[in-house]
Amino acid sequence: MSTISVLHCYKLLFRSGLFIAALILYIRARTLHGWISPEDCASHPVILGILSAIFICEMVLRFFPSRFESMGCQKQFGSNFIPTDISEPSRRSPLPVLTVALVWLLLNGVIGVLYLTRIIDAGILILISLFYSVCDMICILFFCPFQTWFLKDKCCGSCRIYNWDYAMMFTPLIFIPGVFSYTVLGIALLLLAVWEITVRLHPERFSEQTNQCLSCANCKEKLCHHKTQLRHFLRVNRSLLATKGNEVLGKVKDRLNRKD
Repeated sequence: MSTISVLHCYKLLFRSGLFIAALILYIRARTLHGWISPEDCASHPVILGILSAIFICEMVLRFFPSRFESMGCQKQFGSNFIPTDISEPSRRSPLPVLTVALVWLLLNGVIGVLYLTRIIDAGILILISLFYSVCDMICILFFCPFQTWFLKDKCCGSCRIYNWDYAMMFTPLIFIPGVFSYTVLGIALLLLAVWEITVRLHPERFSEQTNQCLSCANCKEKLCHHKTQLRHFLRVNRSLLATKGNEVLGKVKDRLNRKD
């Protein structure tokens, strides 16, 4: 495993721990106090402050080149641009990116409606954001629905929306007014804005056609290996399950035929 892979695995474990701890606190709070309002969340500044500080530090680091981050988000920097013989990347349809944005807005719009109609409370919104943070690591390490179903990117290194992650992660917090929620969401949106502006100004940095850093030959992360191994594992075991299933069905049919 590469250094980046190991760091992402640790981050997955850490975020999973945060989610589980928050879930335990939420269940305890609901048991004792019932409905959790934004005011109730704000009455625990230490907890919110710790969560905010963790993700704010992660986001601030994204604004600068770092060898501890994936090339997926680092390709926006000029220091990670190695030109090829091609000066301009081929134009890609904006439809897949717009589709991802629309799907995400619709999903979180439904969550917002559930909150505004008091089906879920503010605590659930925070839990959803932490759950999104866990899913973010799962997308990088194991399976990404956006990459597979919409964008068709070959890997995280060439992902068009890599730096959308924090903005997507904290979307539910828009329904919880407060210093902590708006600070985290504001930095996430700023990170997204810088990314999109860089895409417009320097599209050559985001394509393997024009940036050698994004080629498989120059990849030092090998994050795609985890997804390849998982697909192979599922494919092999799917065949085994299908074979065993056919054997069981065959035995059942034999017994039924003998009874007849």
